[in-house]
Amino acid sequence: MDAMAVYLDHNASAPLLPEARQAVVDALALCGNPSSVHGYGRALRGLIDDARDRVAALAGAEAKQVVFTGSGTEALTQAIVGGVQAFRAARIVTSPAEHSAVLKAAEASGVPVSLIGVDAEGRLDVAAIEAEMDVADRNGDETLLFALHWVNGETGVVQLRGRLEALIGPTRHVLVLDAVQGFGKLALDFASSAADMVAVSAHKIGGPAGIGALLVKGHADTVRLVPGGGQEQGRRGGTESAPLIAGFGAAADAYGERMDIGHVRGLALRLEAALKAMAPDAVIFAGQAERIGTTTNFAVPGVKNTVALMALDLAGIAVSSGSACSSGKVARSHVLEAMGVAPGLAECGLRASMGWTTSERDIDALVEQYSKLLERQKSRSGAAA
Repeated sequence: MDAMAVYLDHNASAPLLPEARQAVVDALALCGNPSSVHGYGRALRGLIDDARDRVAALAGAEAKQVVFTGSGTEALTQAIVGGVQAFRAARIVTSPAEHSAVLKAAEASGVPVSLIGVDAEGRLDVAAIEAEMDVADRNGDETLLFALHWVNGETGVVQLRGRLEALIGPTRHVLVLDAVQGFGKLALDFASSAADMVAVSAHKIGGPAGIGALLVKGHADTVRLVPGGGQEQGRRGGTESAPLIAGFGAAADAYGERMDIGHVRGLALRLEAALKAMAPDAVIFAGQAERIGTTTNFAVPGVKNTVALMALDLAGIAVSSGSACSSGKVARSHVLEAMGVAPGLAECGLRASMGWTTSERDIDALVEQYSKLLERQKSRSGAAA
């Protein structure tokens, strides 16, 4: 099969927007180095400046607050590792439901890491955050770096960002927000937020892979992890990739028109209603929490995700079992584990994530093929009995 008939893995990477593709192609036709002072360099610099303006507009930020990086992971690593050094943070406070990019960066920071829990719906324990701040006060006004997500990429749960910012923002503590999954779908308004640094990524909104951004407040002057030649305000050295940056800018500009969040939420509800109708014992993870509406993480007890993924893939339908992993292997979701989901049920979890290309036909195709899978499972169980 040359291409998937149905793509429902937007949280892993959204299909490239035509506007972004064209911007990349146009930029590839130009030569030069954006740091050069001649006309070729100035042309590339103009593309980068324009893209910075567009990304800033979508983020509700000032252009000078946008630092381009190689990915959302790089942005988070720079914010967390660099933030610990710049603010002399004594500890990092995060949760076991974070993306692995956050958890790995925290491990690499060189300071102790405290984990706060999430409830059965995947919501962060705000009381535990307050308790960590109390401990910091008792320890002699130590500074904490909080690294927390806004929207969970596996369940779609939207955290109480306003409460987190109101709690952490006015203090000496540092707040790094992973906004990779919420960017473009919810209003970020970085300039007026209490977050110190926010990570976003292009390929989650239909831009090219290999380019992200760290939004940085003026006081959050992080350590230069890649000093290089002083590009990106000295925070990320190395010649900028003008084609990828141009693609990011084009995606940021076009995504709002291409992505009808209300329509996509309706598609998610359509899927969840169909799942419940075909399998009354189906579980919608975080079904009682506020969710972004682009993500349905579900399980039918006894139907392993390894089996389901293979069957759906053969039918031309792309879903996942959670966040994309570099190994390409199916692993039990650490997010569901953090929510206290029983291992046997977690091994049945599937994530369908929707976006600007998703249609009712896509949802109906998934429902049809998953229903066939359930029928086959029942037939085998009956034969075995």
